[in-house]
Amino acid sequence: MKILALDTGDAWTGVALSDAIGMFAKPYTTIETKNLLQFLSEIFTKEPVQKVVIGYPKTMRGTESDQTKKIVVLAKTLEEKFPTITWILWDERLSSKRADNLKKAVTKEEKRKSHAIAAAFILTSYLDHLSFMGS
Repeated sequence: MKILALDTGDAWTGVALSDAIGMFAKPYTTIETKNLLQFLSEIFTKEPVQKVVIGYPKTMRGTESDQTKKIVVLAKTLEEKFPTITWILWDERLSSKRADNLKKAVTKEEKRKSHAIAAAFILTSYLDHLSFMGS
Protein backbone atom coordinates (compact mmCIF):
# COMPACT_ATOMS: atom_id res chain seq x y z
CA MET A 1 0.00 0.00 0.00
CA LYS A 2 1.14 3.52 -0.76
CA ILE A 3 1.06 6.65 1.35
CA LEU A 4 0.15 10.02 -0.14
CA ALA A 5 1.21 13.39 1.27
CA LEU A 6 -0.36 16.81 0.78
CA ASP A 7 1.24 20.22 1.19
CA THR A 8 -1.95 22.27 1.08
CA GLY A 9 -2.09 26.00 0.52
CA ASP A 10 -4.90 28.36 -0.35
CA ALA A 11 -4.20 28.21 -4.10
CA TRP A 12 -2.01 25.15 -4.69
CA THR A 13 -1.59 21.70 -3.16
CA GLY A 14 1.60 19.73 -3.62
CA VAL A 15 1.24 15.96 -3.74
CA ALA A 16 3.85 13.28 -3.06
CA LEU A 17 3.48 9.51 -3.19
CA SER A 18 5.46 6.74 -1.55
CA ASP A 19 6.59 3.55 -3.19
CA ALA A 20 4.58 0.38 -2.47
CA ILE A 21 6.64 -0.60 0.59
CA GLY A 22 6.72 2.89 2.08
CA MET A 23 10.45 3.51 1.92
CA PHE A 24 10.71 6.40 -0.49
CA ALA A 25 8.75 9.57 -1.19
CA LYS A 26 8.56 11.10 -4.64
CA PRO A 27 7.02 14.40 -5.73
CA TYR A 28 3.90 13.47 -7.70
CA THR A 29 2.16 16.65 -8.88
CA THR A 30 0.84 20.04 -7.88
CA ILE A 31 -2.85 20.76 -8.31
CA GLU A 32 -5.12 23.69 -7.69
CA THR A 33 -6.47 23.33 -4.17
CA LYS A 34 -10.02 23.94 -5.41
CA ASN A 35 -9.70 20.64 -7.35
CA LEU A 36 -8.44 18.58 -4.39
CA LEU A 37 -11.55 16.45 -3.84
CA GLN A 38 -11.77 15.52 -7.52
CA PHE A 39 -8.05 14.74 -7.64
CA LEU A 40 -8.23 12.51 -4.56
CA SER A 41 -11.25 10.65 -5.95
CA GLU A 42 -9.26 9.91 -9.10
CA ILE A 43 -5.97 8.92 -7.47
CA PHE A 44 -7.68 6.63 -4.97
CA THR A 45 -9.05 4.62 -7.91
CA LYS A 46 -5.62 4.49 -9.61
CA GLU A 47 -3.27 3.92 -6.68
CA PRO A 48 -3.53 1.61 -3.63
CA VAL A 49 -3.36 4.45 -1.09
CA GLN A 50 -4.17 3.55 2.51
CA LYS A 51 -2.94 6.68 4.29
CA VAL A 52 -2.75 10.38 3.52
CA VAL A 53 -0.37 12.59 5.45
CA ILE A 54 -1.49 16.22 5.48
CA GLY A 55 1.09 18.89 6.21
CA TYR A 56 0.13 20.53 9.48
CA PRO A 57 1.49 24.09 9.48
CA LYS A 58 2.24 24.87 13.10
CA THR A 59 4.02 28.12 13.81
CA MET A 60 7.69 27.97 14.79
CA ARG A 61 6.51 28.31 18.41
CA GLY A 62 4.32 25.23 17.96
CA THR A 63 1.04 27.14 18.09
CA GLU A 64 -1.86 27.20 15.64
CA SER A 65 -2.20 29.92 13.01
CA ASP A 66 -5.19 30.74 10.82
CA GLN A 67 -3.71 28.43 8.17
CA THR A 68 -3.38 25.63 10.73
CA LYS A 69 -7.06 25.96 11.56
CA LYS A 70 -7.97 25.78 7.86
CA ILE A 71 -5.99 22.54 7.53
CA VAL A 72 -7.79 21.01 10.53
CA VAL A 73 -11.15 21.80 8.91
CA LEU A 74 -9.92 20.38 5.58
CA ALA A 75 -8.73 17.18 7.28
CA LYS A 76 -12.15 16.67 8.90
CA THR A 77 -13.85 17.21 5.54
CA LEU A 78 -11.56 14.69 3.84
CA GLU A 79 -12.07 12.12 6.61
CA GLU A 80 -15.82 12.37 6.09
CA LYS A 81 -15.58 12.21 2.29
CA PHE A 82 -13.09 9.30 2.24
CA PRO A 83 -13.71 7.26 5.43
CA THR A 84 -11.71 4.21 4.31
CA ILE A 85 -8.48 6.24 4.19
CA THR A 86 -6.40 6.94 7.30
CA TRP A 87 -5.75 10.69 7.59
CA ILE A 88 -2.73 11.98 9.51
CA LEU A 89 -1.82 15.57 10.32
CA TRP A 90 1.99 15.84 10.24
CA ASP A 91 4.21 18.74 11.27
CA GLU A 92 5.36 20.45 8.10
CA ARG A 93 7.47 23.26 9.55
CA LEU A 94 10.21 24.27 7.13
CA SER A 95 9.19 21.81 4.37
CA SER A 96 8.49 24.63 1.88
CA LYS A 97 11.73 26.35 2.84
CA ARG A 98 13.65 23.09 2.27
CA ALA A 99 11.99 22.72 -1.14
CA ASP A 100 12.95 26.30 -2.06
CA ASN A 101 16.53 25.70 -0.93
CA LEU A 102 16.95 22.81 -3.38
CA LYS A 103 16.55 25.15 -6.30
CA LYS A 104 15.18 28.64 -6.16
CA ALA A 105 11.94 28.63 -8.14
CA VAL A 106 11.93 31.32 -10.81
CA THR A 107 9.16 30.42 -13.24
CA LYS A 108 5.53 29.77 -12.37
CA GLU A 109 6.01 26.12 -13.30
CA GLU A 110 9.00 25.79 -10.94
CA LYS A 111 7.01 27.45 -8.15
CA ARG A 112 4.15 24.99 -8.67
CA LYS A 113 6.57 22.05 -8.69
CA SER A 114 8.10 23.25 -5.41
CA HIS A 115 4.79 22.44 -3.69
CA ALA A 116 5.13 18.78 -4.72
CA ILE A 117 8.73 18.78 -3.49
CA ALA A 118 7.56 20.18 -0.14
CA ALA A 119 4.97 17.37 0.02
CA ALA A 120 7.79 14.87 -0.58
CA PHE A 121 9.72 16.34 2.36
CA ILE A 122 6.62 15.99 4.55
CA LEU A 123 6.18 12.39 3.43
CA THR A 124 9.87 11.58 3.90
CA SER A 125 9.68 12.88 7.47
CA TYR A 126 6.65 10.68 8.13
CA LEU A 127 8.27 7.60 6.53
CA ASP A 128 11.43 8.17 8.58
CA HIS A 129 9.26 8.30 11.70
CA LEU A 130 7.63 4.98 10.79
CA SER A 131 11.01 3.41 10.14
CA PHE A 132 12.36 4.69 13.45
CA MET A 133 9.29 3.46 15.33
CA GLY A 134 9.48 0.06 13.64
CA SER A 135 6.02 0.28 12.07
